[in-house]
Amino acid sequence: MNDLSGGQWSPYIAGIGIGLLTIMTFRFSDKPVGASSAYASLSGMLGKLIAPFHTMKLKYFKENPPGLNWELVFVSSAVIGSFLSAWTGGEFVARMIPELWEQKFGADSMNSYALSGFTGGILMAFGARLAGGCTSGHGISGTAQLSVASWVTLISLFLSGVLFVQLIY
Repeated sequence: MNDLSGGQWSPYIAGIGIGLLTIMTFRFSDKPVGASSAYASLSGMLGKLIAPFHTMKLKYFKENPPGLNWELVFVSSAVIGSFLSAWTGGEFVARMIPELWEQKFGADSMNSYALSGFTGGILMAFGARLAGGCTSGHGISGTAQLSVASWVTLISLFLSGVLFVQLIY
């Protein structure tokens, strides 16, 4: 079993951490782990700055007032945790284009990389809202609750991910 200072963390330690996170989230917030609603909250907060009257007339924001909530803290913590994981594992690299992408498409592909990332982000956000949750919501919390929809979603995510990687790389 690896310790936390190597190139990668032990999957057993990471799995136990995710399990404890799930238990604590259910216990203290009475909500499942998830990230997609954080983006809706963030857009609502930006909407309140730019067009507050319009934003607060929207049905979603009437039911879910935008503001700092546990989902935003969760997403921020995931970003910080990712940085700490890469840094403590000695794998932090400041690159605009991932090495694998550059090998496949070339170093001049920044525009296509940004466009792909933007397009992928929009499609992921749309899919998360359409599916009633994101990968962390379905893959961690939903499967822990033995939700059939979450298991179907998780299996579909893995299968489509494998297929997409085979097509691209």
